[in-house]
Order: sequence, then C-alpha cells, then structure tokens
Amino acid sequence: MGVYLQHFGLKREPFSIVPDPNLLFPSYQHRQAVAHLKYGLDREGGFIVLTGEVGTGKTTLTRTIIEHLPAHIRVAYILNSKLKETDLFASICKELSIKFKRNAHLSYAKQCSDAIYDNLLQAHSEGLKTLIILEEAQNLDDEILESLRLLSNLETNSNKLLHILLVGQPELVEKLAQNNLRQLNQRVVSRFHLLPLKIREVPDYINYRLAQAGGIREIFDRRSYKHIFKLTKGVPRLINLICHQALLAAYAESKQSINVSLVIKSSAEVLGEETKPFRRKVWQIGVFTLLNVLILMFFFREELQWEIVTDKSQYNYQGKLEGKLFQEEEENNISAVNPLKELKTNQPVARVSPSINPIEHLFSLWGHRVEGIFTEEALNSSATDIGLKYETNESIDFDVILKTNRPGIVHLTDSNSNITSVVLLEVRDETILLFDLNGESSIKLDIFLKRWTGSFSYLWAPPKEFKVLKLGDENKAGLVWLQDKFAEIYANKQRLITGGRFTEAIFDEIVLFQKQNNINPDGIVGRRTIMLINQLTNEEIPRIIQESS
Repeated sequence: MGVYLQHFGLKREPFSIVPDPNLLFPSYQHRQAVAHLKYGLDREGGFIVLTGEVGTGKTTLTRTIIEHLPAHIRVAYILNSKLKETDLFASICKELSIKFKRNAHLSYAKQCSDAIYDNLLQAHSEGLKTLIILEEAQNLDDEILESLRLLSNLETNSNKLLHILLVGQPELVEKLAQNNLRQLNQRVVSRFHLLPLKIREVPDYINYRLAQAGGIREIFDRRSYKHIFKLTKGVPRLINLICHQALLAAYAESKQSINVSLVIKSSAEVLGEETKPFRRKVWQIGVFTLLNVLILMFFFREELQWEIVTDKSQYNYQGKLEGKLFQEEEENNISAVNPLKELKTNQPVARVSPSINPIEHLFSLWGHRVEGIFTEEALNSSATDIGLKYETNESIDFDVILKTNRPGIVHLTDSNSNITSVVLLEVRDETILLFDLNGESSIKLDIFLKRWTGSFSYLWAPPKEFKVLKLGDENKAGLVWLQDKFAEIYANKQRLITGGRFTEAIFDEIVLFQKQNNINPDGIVGRRTIMLINQLTNEEIPRIIQESS
C-alpha cells in the first residue's frame, strides 16, 4: 500500500502500472477500440487486430473486455508469444479445458488440433462462441501465425467457429503485411490502432484515476497537466509513473498539492538516468537544482493561463465498464468526465477552463437558459430534458460542419498550442463568426481551418422517442410525424396509407427527398434526414448558413 494514501485521503494507489480494468479511463480512443472489437466479435469468425505503442493501455483494455464479455463467449487468453506450435495448441486446450486421450500414432499437434475442432463444434451446437486472445503478437513466428490461420479455417457449412484477437505493438501491422502472411491479413475482419491520450484528455485521465482511488479533490494544479503531457506525449503508463512519483514527492515534502516543480523533479527520477542512493556529491545536487530553476524559468515564460478544454467526444461511455460490455449505444451514457467535479466538497476540485461557457451560449441559441454545466453527463441530461440531443464528431472535414448546418462547439489552437473552445455561430462566404468569453468575433476561413482541431459538437432536435426509420419498420408515431412534416414541405401532398409500417411508397418518397436535397439516397430516415426536415419546417431552428433573402 502506498505510503502517501492517508496523506491524500486515498483508498488505493491511483497510478499503479498493473493493468487494472477498474482504472481503465474510457477515452475516445478506448471507446473506439471497444466498438471495433465488438464489430469483430459480431462477425462470424476471423481475426481481430488491436495494436498500439508500448504503454497505451492495450493489456488493460483487453482484460476489461474479458471481464465484461457476454456469457456465451469463451476465452483462451495466451500471454506467452514465444511458443512453438505444440505449446500453442496445448495452451489453447488448457485455457478451454479440452482433454483428450493420447494417440501414439498421431503427432501431438494433430491430436490437439482435432480435439480443439471437436470442442468448437460442440460449443457451437450449444450456442457458444470462442475467442482466442494472444498478447505481444508482434513476437509470434510466421509459422505460428500460419498455424493460427489454419485453426481459423475450422467451420461448419455456414459458420466459422473461432475468433482470434491479436494484440501487439505497431510491428504487428508490418508483420501481417508480409507477402507470406497475406492470406491471414485478408482474414482480419476488424483492426484498430490505439493512440496516446490527447492533451485535453490528460486532466480528466489523472482526476478520473484519483476519483477511482477514493479521491475527493484535485491534487495536481492546473499548470502541471500541460507539463505532464509534454513529458509523456500522452502515454498512460508514463503518466502513471510520473504521477505516482509526484505523489511520493509531495508526501515527503508534506505538500497537499502538486505543482509544475514537483512534476519536473519526479519526471527526472522516473524517466531520467538512475542515481545511486547516498552517493550524490554536493556539486551534483547544486547543478541539478540550477537546472531545475532554469527549466522552471523557461516554462514560466509561457502564458500563465493554459486553458484545459474538455474533449466532448470522449464521454458517451461508462466511467466503469459495468455489466455487459456489448450493450446498446443508447445505454452507454454514464459520464467519464472528471469525476472529481461531481463531488460536493469545500476542497478545490478540478476546474474546467471558463471557455466551457460557450456550451451555455449554445443552449441559448435554442432558446434555453442553462447554468453550471461542467460535465458531459450534465450536458446530455440538460439537452434531453428540453427535447434536444447532443452529438460530437471527431477528425472531420469542414464540409461536414456545412452539411450539418447547426451552430456548435469547436476547438481552436493558438501559436503556443493552447486549445480554446468556442461556438461556431455562422459561416459567411470566407468568414467564420465565433463566440467566446469576450463575445462575438470573426475569423477568416483559411485561418480557422489552420487552427481548428477537427472536432465539432452540436445540438439538434429529434422527434419525441426518436428511432431511425427504415424499410419494413413498424413505428406509427414516427410515420405520423414524418407524414405531417412532408405535408408542410410539399403543398397539397396526399397522405399515404401505411398502417403504421414503413412501406415501399414511403421509402420511394424518402429517396426522392434525399436526392432533391443532396443527401445519400439510402431511404433511411436518420439524423441527417431528420435535421433537414426540421430545417425546412421550422424557421426558428438555429443554423450556421443563413438563407439568402
């Protein structure tokens, strides 16, 4: 147990580097990884590939997935990638509790393979799926990968019997791209590369782990987050090492908070060269102190007000992956935003930059006044209460914003790489109208595009109890709404008799409407189509492109 726990009021070590599913921070990247893994497991067999640099959280994510897999999925979890073929098959048999009688006339690998096939057939007949997970897969020999490919061939007349998840470092991608492994590479049904945290995710990552460890206040000061990101490049394992060492240093100095100075000292201890205890000479200490002073002087030259802007893309997922992992997306709305902000305490808690105020302004554009929204959960709740829905897009082109045609939150960077959130109010030819804490301002489109991070968050108004409508669906309320709206758009339009069902006639109408308005003519009444219908039938809907008079 960490010596600093009582000092900071913690119940466990928040920054242990042991892969602990209870401490998995549901960042945007991790949620995307889960979505890709879910997609892969929903397919009928094949390979799934998860890669990422050292320390990005691959193992923690994998163990979290194992903990929360549905009961009908069996798992063989292989940690040792330095295996021979017979050892690999033996490990799979052990993990799946497969036993068989030895036959002196057959090779051990053949006996294992036959036993695995029989077991997979039995499991399939019982409605079970089987998943084999191999860690450090970049170290697997080509022969082993080929054996896995042959194992993945096991199938019935209509179904593959096996999913194989390969988890490894980026070298795994290069290995699979080899010509001799092209057959395996072509059988990958889903792949994802896990990236480090973004700069704006670091404060929430740190405070999330503190909260999971029982923390009720912010321990790291606001400026320290930026330096932690600079030192670690957003790699979670390195963040953990520095934060753990910083807590120890603060405890040793009887400090209740951690500033930039402590972060820099701690990083030197965990990332720099080791020094032999009790052997440092006085002049070495002096040089070290002088270097720290110079480093601090350099950092303090930067702007004092570094704005911590919350990434709105990352919080539609559970703070903890409780219950079933693969539930419907609508159920995954528990916020992961800085949990310390939710606690009622007189202690200073994690503060988001005042630039969060644009969220309140965004609501005001829809005619609603809200105050004190500091978490994604509160934001979603406020939107739902007034019949709106909050959406976020990441890494998009500006054309997507134009097609969305709704005001929204964007993140802009300045020359010092500081990030600010503002409301995009209007697009006028080559000029963008924005709103921030100082009010409205304008910026040239080309400058905006250089500073824009690619994220866009906005509000829209779905019909009550909204569900996507497609051919064959039965949804009387949704179809009544749709026909009412079409009656407003098209004068003298005859209502179709549908019996509450999405008929071919309705489908044809939707396709025609979509073609007329340059929307993908898929005949599905989804968000984009509904937003355009609202725009055509309600002049009060806020938009960024104003109709010419």
